[in-house]
Amino acid sequence: MGKLTVEQFVDGIAEMTVLEVAEMVKAMEEKFGVTAAAPVAAVAAAPAAEEEEEEEQTEFTVILKGFADGKKIPVIKEVRALTGLGLKEAKDLVEAGDKPVKELVGKEEADKAKEQLEAAGGVIELK
Repeated sequence: MGKLTVEQFVDGIAEMTVLEVAEMVKAMEEKFGVTAAAPVAAVAAAPAAEEEEEEEQTEFTVILKGFADGKKIPVIKEVRALTGLGLKEAKDLVEAGDKPVKELVGKEEADKAKEQLEAAGGVIELK
């Protein structure tokens, strides 16, 4: 296989699902020993660490830890409604467990998503 141009690479990514892109990023992190986290955020956060402790958290990640017995299908339906994922991607996310459903959302949206997922039978954690 010949070397891909930047345009070919970007076009290939555009055709991938969200889960496929996440898997690709993880594989690249492992292969090259890097992380996809923005280094600027880490540097900026270090001096402000004391200030952050006093501030109220404004961004949350809704993590699906698992689901109650017999509640997989309702949880998959709710994950699809919240994320717009396809059936296979939502099913894979639910079955994998301990995966983020919504990332870096406001408190109100996180609480609403948690409430909906728990009503469907999901076990949720907010971070």
